[in-house]
Amino acid sequence: MYAYIKGMLAGMEEDAVIVEAGGIGYHIYTTGQTFKALPCVGETIKVYTYLHVREDAVLLFGFLTRDDLRIFKLLIGVSGIGPKGALAILSVMTTDDLRFAVAGDDAKAIAKAPGVGIKTAQRLILELKDRLSIEDIFGDDAPGPAADGGKGMPGVKEEAVQALVSLGYSPMEAAKAVSGVADTDNMEVEAVLKAALRNMAFL
Repeated sequence: MYAYIKGMLAGMEEDAVIVEAGGIGYHIYTTGQTFKALPCVGETIKVYTYLHVREDAVLLFGFLTRDDLRIFKLLIGVSGIGPKGALAILSVMTTDDLRFAVAGDDAKAIAKAPGVGIKTAQRLILELKDRLSIEDIFGDDAPGPAADGGKGMPGVKEEAVQALVSLGYSPMEAAKAVSGVADTDNMEVEAVLKAALRNMAFL
């Protein structure tokens, strides 16, 4: 019904924002990550929305980017995860964090969200494994078709992630550290690994 709502940020509540548009104040539930990126009250804001209809309520959920909204819709499609559960997950991790966690089978990271247990996190990973791609973050360095018959060999970044995991870091920690390394096109795996280890100090 609503693709997005653009108007003035009129107020903020614990888990929602109030956006005034056309003389109407829209109560829109959102995430802790979204709150971090909000402008000041009184400024113009554009919120991509999802309308959730229940027997006892009609609720709006909103995000500052289309990608956040897309991931939210994928999450609520997972058995056992409703809109509030999806918000909880996207409050404790960004969409890129979630991609890292899914790609690395890191159920513990997802289960840090309130109300999300290990079994639900494992089911989420299973159902979204083919729909949340780490290629969206790593780009051309992510695993892809290879010249030797298309088996798909890991790129430099992926090899560095695997090396960090073997050192005891979680898949999500490793992927975040490696994704923060700039100019990897002309770097060897060892150089990327060293740079990523330096990044670990800031995670």
